[in-house]
Amino acid sequence: MSHTFEDIPYRTIDGETLLGRLYRPATPAAALVIEVHGGAWSQNDRLTNVLMHEHLAEHGIAVFAIDFRMAPKHRYPVAVRDINYAIRWVRSNLARLALTPRLVGALGTSSGGHLATLAAIRPDDPLFVEADPALGNTSAHLDFLIACWPILDPLARYHMARTRGLQNLVNNHHAFWPDEATMAEGNPHLNVDAGRATAMPPMLIIQGTEDENVEHERTHAFANLYRHHGGKVEYHAFLGQPHAFVARHAGTEPADEALLKMSDFVLHHLN
Repeated sequence: MSHTFEDIPYRTIDGETLLGRLYRPATPAAALVIEVHGGAWSQNDRLTNVLMHEHLAEHGIAVFAIDFRMAPKHRYPVAVRDINYAIRWVRSNLARLALTPRLVGALGTSSGGHLATLAAIRPDDPLFVEADPALGNTSAHLDFLIACWPILDPLARYHMARTRGLQNLVNNHHAFWPDEATMAEGNPHLNVDAGRATAMPPMLIIQGTEDENVEHERTHAFANLYRHHGGKVEYHAFLGQPHAFVARHAGTEPADEALLKMSDFVLHHLN
């Protein structure tokens, strides 16, 4: 199987044009994934996770990998608003894009996993939904969610980074979050725990047990919490693997297995 790709502007706001790279499989895609890159809320772009994009496209899944506004210029909740907008834009423009997916989901890595999860569990929140006549009442609800080494409790991660003296992580938190109260408000773990998640799509979590940036125990705890509140979640721990191991250890057995977990998860939900 082969695929093609093209860059498409999906939003222009305050003089900034945001692009998404659309990957089209060789055969009509029954599912589409909106991909949200990581980078501590302040770095990287839509090309960061090309390995994942190409793998999904080669397995018959379309991907729209997006740029979004980032810190330090743009702080919380701007990035989540862009993601919410991107989901609604894609759903509103499926005919224009010549796509007919039965399912639309999201994939996020690291801080992108945080952003995608927050957008997924609060799709109708007025804090994130920005009116646009071109989008009408299009929903930002997702049919599934993949989170890879995600920051699902940014407040706890901030405290961990301070305790361990990981100043680069602390600085990134300060760049994106106004304060600790906001880290609690925009916190997927605390939102689910408090019953503030208005949607809980089926979820896949990929996590390395030697992740230096994310405590794997916390992602596991989130998976248990998600199930406790009625959500469906697959949690896969990869022993000895570090943060972002799919790209860092590309071509190894764990990286290839993680990629297959992603495509299998999406294809399973088509059946």
